[in-house]
Amino acid sequence: MVLFSGVAYAMGSKGVGGGGGGMEVLVLPLLFFGIFYLLVFRPQQKQAKKQKEFLVNLKAGDRVVTSGGLHGEIKGLTDTTVTLEIADKVRVKVTRAAVTGRSQEAAAPETKPS
Repeated sequence: MVLFSGVAYAMGSKGVGGGGGGMEVLVLPLLFFGIFYLLVFRPQQKQAKKQKEFLVNLKAGDRVVTSGGLHGEIKGLTDTTVTLEIADKVRVKVTRAAVTGRSQEAAAPETKPS
């Protein structure tokens, strides 16, 4: 009995058979969920909102890149599609959701090598 008295003392007054309170069991999972929310869900929500605003604000003349890697200038828009000119007189239609961002070529005009 003397051997286990330290263990029983460490468990508190409830002993081996006593159950802990409900709040003690919930603290760690709630803490993990809170950290997970701050590190994963919140940044994804902010990025999705930013992308949605970008797609709504597209206009003809913008230089964009698609998820497939096509760079081009927007020549026409509908609610669901975007017409891109990817070369002189070469136009393709892509879904609006396929446009992922502004093209880096928009910052620097195209120059011909000498």
